Amino acid sequence: MNNNDIFKKLRVALQLRDDQIEDILKLVDFRMSKGEIGNFFRNADHPKYVECGDQVLRNFLNGLVIHLRGTKENPKNAMEVIKQNQAEIKVKPNLKPKSTSDKTTQTQKENQSTPKKKFNPKKNTPKVVVVEKVKFKNGKK
Repeated sequence: MNNNDIFKKLRVALQLRDDQIEDILKLVDFRMSKGEIGNFFRNADHPKYVECGDQVLRNFLNGLVIHLRGTKENPKNAMEVIKQNQAEIKVKPNLKPKSTSDKTTQTQKENQSTPKKKFNPKKNTPKVVVVEKVKFKNGKK
């Protein structure tokens, strides 16, 4: 089992997204982009696959301790943090917030002013045969 497998299993077990992993790494002053983090979770035969080094995994684990437990001055309950992550996932974070009503009314006015195009199906034209059918005889009957 290599570092990538450990990283993947922790990500699945704690239900972490790439942006959350990025924030956890920032807690220990280790900067890494979402793209670089995503390369660790690819299949080993993928061209953009990257081996997760010891330094990356060590900083992630140290940041994870701070993320879940908090600091001495500001302790946290780890189960509450995990439940909060689960609640964020259930909210469907991929949906973009709706734009303001001013923008929607403007786009509605634009849609009303332009007439809709009618659908014109393509005409059925016969296919032109360029090559004749050839029967190959390679000595077999």
